[in-house]
Amino acid sequence: RVFAGKARQLRLQDDGSGGFVLRAHVAGEEVEVMFWHAAGAWEFETACSCGLGAFCHHAAAALMKAEKEGGLQRLPAADVPTAVAAMMSPPAETPSHATAGLGEISPTPVFELQVRREPVDRELAVLLKSLGQPAAEHWILAEAVVNYDGHRLPLCSAPPGGASRIRLADGSETLLRHAQAAEHAAARELSDAGLSSLQTYPAWRFIFKRRLRAERDGDLHDRWLPDPARIATDAFWHRFRGESVAKLESLGWRVTIDDNVGYRVFEADPGQWQTSLDDGGGGWFHLSVGFEVDGVRHDLLPILATLIEADFLEETLHHPGLGHIYAPLPGGDALKLPVDRVRRILHHLAALLDRQFPARTQLHALDAAVLAGSSDTGIRIDAPETIAALAAAIETHHDPPAIDPPAGLNATLRDYQLTGFRWMQFLADNSLHGILADDMGLGKTLQTLAHILAEKVSGRLQGSPALVIAPTSVIPNWQAEARRFTPGLRVLVLDGSGRKRDYPVIPHADLVLTSYALLHRDIDSLNAFHYRIVVLDEAQSIKNPGAKVTQAACSLNAAARLCLTGTPVENHLGELWSLMRFLMPGWLGSQERFDADYRRPIESQSDPERAAELRQRLAPLILRRTKDEVAKELPPKTELIHLIELHTAQKDLYETVRATMNKRVRDAIAARGMDGFQMVFLEALLKLRQICCDPRLLHDEFAQQVNDSAKLDFLTDLLGVLIEEGRRILLFSQFTSMLSLIEEHLVRQSIPYLKLTGASKDRGALVAEFQSGKVPLFLISLKAGGTGLNLTAADTVIHYDPWWNPAVEAQATDRAYRIGQDKPVFVHKLICQDTVEQRIHQMQHEKKALADDLLANPGIMRKVDTEMMNALLGDDE
Repeated sequence: RVFAGKARQLRLQDDGSGGFVLRAHVAGEEVEVMFWHAAGAWEFETACSCGLGAFCHHAAAALMKAEKEGGLQRLPAADVPTAVAAMMSPPAETPSHATAGLGEISPTPVFELQVRREPVDRELAVLLKSLGQPAAEHWILAEAVVNYDGHRLPLCSAPPGGASRIRLADGSETLLRHAQAAEHAAARELSDAGLSSLQTYPAWRFIFKRRLRAERDGDLHDRWLPDPARIATDAFWHRFRGESVAKLESLGWRVTIDDNVGYRVFEADPGQWQTSLDDGGGGWFHLSVGFEVDGVRHDLLPILATLIEADFLEETLHHPGLGHIYAPLPGGDALKLPVDRVRRILHHLAALLDRQFPARTQLHALDAAVLAGSSDTGIRIDAPETIAALAAAIETHHDPPAIDPPAGLNATLRDYQLTGFRWMQFLADNSLHGILADDMGLGKTLQTLAHILAEKVSGRLQGSPALVIAPTSVIPNWQAEARRFTPGLRVLVLDGSGRKRDYPVIPHADLVLTSYALLHRDIDSLNAFHYRIVVLDEAQSIKNPGAKVTQAACSLNAAARLCLTGTPVENHLGELWSLMRFLMPGWLGSQERFDADYRRPIESQSDPERAAELRQRLAPLILRRTKDEVAKELPPKTELIHLIELHTAQKDLYETVRATMNKRVRDAIAARGMDGFQMVFLEALLKLRQICCDPRLLHDEFAQQVNDSAKLDFLTDLLGVLIEEGRRILLFSQFTSMLSLIEEHLVRQSIPYLKLTGASKDRGALVAEFQSGKVPLFLISLKAGGTGLNLTAADTVIHYDPWWNPAVEAQATDRAYRIGQDKPVFVHKLICQDTVEQRIHQMQHEKKALADDLLANPGIMRKVDTEMMNALLGDDE
């Protein structure tokens, strides 16, 4: 709000050209209002040092002050319509006395446009600043004229009557009749090209009228600029030179661009790009894509990296048919690139470019081969012979060359196992590393032993053994299967306090077995040797990249690396990155870059393009088969869900604890935020799950002397029926204390059983006893017995309590449902109704679809957030 009383130092001065200027200081701003006489009326423009620049409240205050002081007279409101109509009415075309008797000519108009660079003076600098434009010493504008047989006049500058008075070569005067329709059509063509006449913008007119009066007697119809919103953008002049000039010339315009304007545009001819892959050592190659512009060589990769940082792929995804983009070159020039071609190139290079140092981009041999072997990259790459050979091999990576199993293998490989063995040989022959991600029970150990034996037969284990790292509980299984299937391998087991005595034997063994528990303790001793191949069994053990065991595994000195896991992704894609860092460090970039390129787009945004890109990159390195696909001989598996209603006292206890822990979690969020409540949340889940299993598992502070368990009662009845039917049963629980409560019941009922937990000493003897058929029931803790056991004597599996990760439950079930099982298998899941257990079971279906289908169709992977917390801890409302 600025009032006339704020206006100071008003000066109304003649400007020397028939007009006058009102100058004032208003509220600390400098204001000028310029008046001139035209077509029988007074017109005015304003300029101000404020952010608005023109027709602002400061100028209004100056005009109000001038009116009060008598310098100006406001037109009465009743007279405004008549005055406006008079100004807008076309003048009568009656020849004036000055033009009477003159002849008239009507030459054909020729339209000319000259683009030039002009210095920016103080007034222009102030105006540019008011429009939010950066300061500059020069700016670019265009002069548009119409040439009538040598008489060059500003475009659309015809006076009233449509004829200009001109002087001919012989000194005589005549009238030149304007082709006004053609001139207005030409003005529209300039507007279509993105230019605007200075007549369109009052602030521009004001500045330029003052300049023109100082230079010459003219007007502004010949001055054209880009829209003020993009006046300082290089992109406009690049596109103007690259596209608009040719279009205007096709319409008959004569376009000239001064040499000092800059913004030159060079056409890109991908056929002339010079590409190369140079061996950088260690399986990495340096990619170069060069081109010449005006005799100067440039590198395309920094240009592409700039487009990636500007989200070019996303920006153009939903805008087909954009034609071309103009990639800036050093010095202000630009390279004209076809959008579709650039999208194809970036589709293949986006994940491979080093964003920080694009000119030094290094490609792994695998990526180099895929790039060189693809006909859809948009560029032709001259690849070394080794890369060309690898490219050809990758084409058949899931159907590798037919290699017979090695002599000395005491097993007949099934077809899919033979494919797995040949795939491992493909990796070894091409210096690649991979993940065998078959379902549990399909024989990953046997396939790997066949591969290791083949490496020995070929002589590649000489002095460099195969090192297998597995969970402690699985080591005996590896030892037993090696003795059974590959007796020709010299096996060394590093275990116990006396293992240090065996270190000198390592180079003389064929197969060295050790556990994750010992790996980080023994890493210095293990790194004293070189290994032909390092195999991580149950490789999800290194899913945490910051863990000591992960860092130790990554430091091992090996020519080839292999991961065995039925669950390469249990929770999120970061776990897959950790496995790939062990296999091929740097291949998926840093963890931060992987998160930005893949994890966040896939998990949070369900980006199908990024998911497909990740699948394509991983395809040669991951082999995954499910039982449904390959083990047709397996009998059917039936899953039975038993919903159990809590007893009344148990239900009241559950609701009391739920409400109490729900409040604690929300208080933790309020105090520490979403990143600091995890421990309280997990404690809440634990207590609710314990109530579902048996309230006696709770600490006395919460138990409230409730001893009845609806689920244990249900299990008692179920076991009675199953044992009477002659079933052989595996019963899993995550709580060893729950197994102890079940054990008390079995003792009272005189039901024979076996029990396996982390405290069990001789796992092999327990497995052998159950497999012999002497005992009908095997109690197993999920952590201790979920992997590494072959229990095909069982035909029934009971999951006493659910766990949120379906892969863990599936691994436990696969102790019975695996190759060698010849009986139908029934899986019973005991779920307490309307509790956290039922909600966990519902969430399992989401996570199973996400994890199991990762390699086929990654989806949204969820972490613990407010939505999940409410689902697990909130009441029904």
